[in-house]
Amino acid sequence: MKPLTRNIANLSNKEYDLVIVGGGIFGVCAAWEAVQRGLSVAIVDKGDFAHATSANHFKIVHGGIRYLQHGDLYRIRESSRERSAFLRIAPHLVQPLPIVIPTYGHGIKGKELLWAGFSLYECLTFDRNRGLDADRRIARGELLPREAILDLFPGINQNGLTGGACFSDGQMYNPTRLVLSFLRSAVHEGADAANYVEAQKFLQRNNRVTGVHVKDVLSGDEFSIRGKMTLNSAGPWAHRLLKTSRIMALKPPPTFSRDLAFVVGKQLNSQFGIALSSRVKDTDTLFDRGGRHLFVVPWRGRSLIGVWHMIFDRPPEDIHVTEQELQGFIKQIHEAWPGLDIRINDISMINTGLTLFGSEDHQGEVDLSFGKRSLLIDHKKKHGIEGLVTLIGVRATTARGMAEKAINIILRKLGKKRIKSRTEVTPIYGGDMDCFQELLHQATEQCAPLISAELTRSLLHNYGSQYQDVLKYTGEDPAWKEPFQGTTVLKAEIVHAIRNEMAQKLADVIFRRTDLGTGGYPGDAAFEDCANLMMSEMGWDQDRLRIEKEEALNAFPAFNRGKY
Repeated sequence: MKPLTRNIANLSNKEYDLVIVGGGIFGVCAAWEAVQRGLSVAIVDKGDFAHATSANHFKIVHGGIRYLQHGDLYRIRESSRERSAFLRIAPHLVQPLPIVIPTYGHGIKGKELLWAGFSLYECLTFDRNRGLDADRRIARGELLPREAILDLFPGINQNGLTGGACFSDGQMYNPTRLVLSFLRSAVHEGADAANYVEAQKFLQRNNRVTGVHVKDVLSGDEFSIRGKMTLNSAGPWAHRLLKTSRIMALKPPPTFSRDLAFVVGKQLNSQFGIALSSRVKDTDTLFDRGGRHLFVVPWRGRSLIGVWHMIFDRPPEDIHVTEQELQGFIKQIHEAWPGLDIRINDISMINTGLTLFGSEDHQGEVDLSFGKRSLLIDHKKKHGIEGLVTLIGVRATTARGMAEKAINIILRKLGKKRIKSRTEVTPIYGGDMDCFQELLHQATEQCAPLISAELTRSLLHNYGSQYQDVLKYTGEDPAWKEPFQGTTVLKAEIVHAIRNEMAQKLADVIFRRTDLGTGGYPGDAAFEDCANLMMSEMGWDQDRLRIEKEEALNAFPAFNRGKY
C-alpha cells in the first residue's frame, strides 16, 4: 500500500480535476470516491486529518432507528444503507453493538410500542445484512425480561420497570483510523494529500473558482493549488472560507451544535449499551417517549457516555467544555440511572465537536429537526459561481453516501462520463478480508512468538489486513515490538505513523494514528517514551520536544492527567 507522503511540491506543480479542502470524514470519503471514478485529486487540511469533529463524536454508526419517531423513511433507508457499507468495507473498524432500552409500564414507554417499532424498522431495513459476514450482521430486535435488565444494569430505576428491548447499531473502534483508512486508499489510487496546509481563500477568475490559495502551516510558505473543480468540505470552517473569498455567504448561515460525550475509564457493561430517557425533551419527533435518550455504551474496555447538544455561536477554535458543565451532565446521568456512581475524576477523555445544525429554543436547548440533511451546494446554481461545490455533513454515518452525491455533481460539471460508484462495496485500507474473526485467529497464531493475543487484537482492529505494515518495523529494532507501558500500542506503530502516515506532531500519533491517548492519558511512562521515540525519528531538539509535549498534554482533561 502506497504510504502517505507530505509532498508539497506536487500540490503546486499541477492542475487537478478536483481540489478538496477539509480532511475530515466527509472530505476523505470524497477523495476516495473521486479517485475511484477516475479523477485526479488533491486534499488538504488546516490541521491534521480528522483533527476536529471526525475524531470527537460518539463513535456510533447510526442505522436510522431513531428516525421512526420522525416518520422519516428516507433517512431510515439512507442510514441503514450507509451503516451496512461501513460494516462491509471496514470490518476491522466497525462492528455491531447491542443497545438496550429499558421499558416501563405498557404505554408509550412500554415493550409493546417498542416491539411494534422494531418490527416496522426490520421491514424497512430488510436488506441491511446483504453481503455482510456473519459477525458483522445487525441482529433482529428482541425483548428482555425485567430480571435480565436488572442483572445487566444494576441500580437503574426499577419503578414500573417491565424489562427491556434490545436493538443493534454500529460502533467505530477508532474513528480517526477510519478516516486514515479512506485517505490511505485514496492516496494509493493516486490522490495527493497534505495535512497542516490551510486554505486562505479560493482562487477566482471570471466568476469561476480555479483552485485554492493555501499556507503551509509548518513552514509558513504560501502557494496555490489549481483545480478544475473545488470541493469545500471544511465543516464549521466552510462558511468562513466562503466569506473570506468574497463568495456570497450562505443564507441563512449554518448553525452548529456542540455535541459532547465523554469517556469513563471503567467498563460499566462489557457487552451491551443502554439508552436512558433524560429530562431533555425531544422536540423534533412526531411522538416523544419521555425525553431525549442518553447512552452509556462499552468501548475498548471503557465506557462512552453522551450525547449532549448545545447551540454553538462562537468561532470553531473556541470549542471547549467547563467542569461545571460536566458536573451538570453527570447529574443528568445519575437522574437517568440512579445507581450509577460516576464522578468527574472518572472522566478520562472528553469528545466534543461541532455538528450541523439546529435551532435554539428559549431554553437554549437544540431542536435538531432542522439538521436532518447535510448541506450539498452547487454554487453555480446558488450564487452564479462555477467550479465550486460545498459539502457540510451532519453525521459521519452518511459521509460515504454524501461524497458519492457530491462527486456525481462534480463529474457532471467536468463533462466526464458518470462511472458507477463502487465505494459501497470496495474495501478500504485494512478491510480486505473474508471474515475478521478468521483473520484474527490466523494472525494470533502467526504473531504468537512476537506479541501477545491482546496486542494482536488491537493491531488488527486498527490496521486490519495490513497489520504487517506495522510489524515489519520490529525487524529493524526488536525493542519496537514492545508495547508502551500499560497500553496495547506497539512502539512500532509510532515509527509506522511517522514514516508511512504523515504524522507531523506528537498529538498526531497519540490521538489520531494510534490508541495511545484516545481513551485517556496513557500514563507518564508511556507518554514520555512516545515523545522521546518521536523526537528521535523526527530529529527534534529539546525545545521542539517541549512544545510538542505541552500541546499534546493540553488535549487531556486537566483534572485527570496522570490518573491512568
